[in-house]
Amino acid sequence: MNDNSSTVKWEKKELEKISLAEGVNVEKLEQLLGAGQVVIPKNAKRAEKGDITLKAIGAGMSMKVNVNVGTSTDYVSVEEEVRKAKVAVEYGADAIMDLSTGGNLAATRRAILKEVDVPVGTVPIYQAALEKADERAVVDMSSDDLFNAVRTHAKDGIDFVTIHAGVNQNSLARLKLSGRILDVVSRGGAFLVAWMIHNERENPFYAEYDYLLEIANEYDLTLSLGDGMRPGCVSDASDRAKFAEAITLGELVKRAREEGVQAMVEGPGHVPLDEIEASVKIIKHVTDFAPLYLLGPLVTDIAPGYDHFVSAIGGAVAGMYGADFLCMVSPSEHLALPSVDDIKEGTIVTKIAAHVADLVREGQREKARQLDAEMAHARKGLDWKRQFELAMNPEEAMRIRNSRLSKSDACSICGDLCAIKMVKECLEK
Repeated sequence: MNDNSSTVKWEKKELEKISLAEGVNVEKLEQLLGAGQVVIPKNAKRAEKGDITLKAIGAGMSMKVNVNVGTSTDYVSVEEEVRKAKVAVEYGADAIMDLSTGGNLAATRRAILKEVDVPVGTVPIYQAALEKADERAVVDMSSDDLFNAVRTHAKDGIDFVTIHAGVNQNSLARLKLSGRILDVVSRGGAFLVAWMIHNERENPFYAEYDYLLEIANEYDLTLSLGDGMRPGCVSDASDRAKFAEAITLGELVKRAREEGVQAMVEGPGHVPLDEIEASVKIIKHVTDFAPLYLLGPLVTDIAPGYDHFVSAIGGAVAGMYGADFLCMVSPSEHLALPSVDDIKEGTIVTKIAAHVADLVREGQREKARQLDAEMAHARKGLDWKRQFELAMNPEEAMRIRNSRLSKSDACSICGDLCAIKMVKECLEK
């Protein structure tokens, strides 16, 4: 445990349950929690009700997957967003974020909290900005507007919140010098950049960070320190603005730990494959190995409609180098508000990426590889029932097999010419 250790306390039964799920002994888990290298998001209000399944995110834990849902100004349906959240959890999501920007934001948030038992996160500045936009302009938000939104979400039971506290005058100065193609693609980051330029003042979340920590302490709210300066295309990856923000986030992580507040760090969006290792390792280093939460990274910009695959490629590589938490990207990324089917598809693909990373991840390698070994044995035995049980999406695997069945007990690619079947029969003679 380092000198910047967290003072968050956990009940023994909670740690034992997580220890069993993760295959990590309780003492090791306590050490990692104390050092702030693992977080377990849980709002005190939800914990009191007992309606949350705890998830450990960070070093030595299995890769976790978050799924974003939420209304937009163009499409508002609380019922559909709840369906999306429930489908995401059904297909393996470890957390849900409500990023609603249209309609009654409170109603959507509370409905999702009621219907899912995994940690739920939000971006409170969306509510502050949209409420102010009804009266005047987003840049007229006050400091009180921002912090009141955080408190409102915490009171509702939200477990973790994205706060763009690293978007400050220093990172803004780096942005102006960067020569980026896409200056700011983070919505929360854009709100704060516009606010700082218009008001010629420091970001309140940075300037009054101690007050944010007070609110977080009161509700056991986990801070997800947002990457407002994340690159929005591969041409903008790994620039000064991104790393200036990361250095600031490391300082804010330290202050959170000193006050007993759990904190994780959000990471870059678009990064080419050969820059992922450096990006992840630098961010982990400057944030004292805080849990790293990534959107992607997306490794190319020219695959709209397939960005869930693009993101999964980057996410698997990032997980190999130390990222801990992957945010699902759906097929509709950059194109439209995702449908329920998009959420299902994106969740499954991201879960595959998380498992791929676990196959090489310290603390999870043995457990993850055991699943692949079981699949190999099931294939050797032509045990279709077991293969479907192990599959990431059993329904789809069964649908494809049944669409073109073989007359033999193998699949219809080879039928009786199946290599596994032939060699097995020969060896058994």
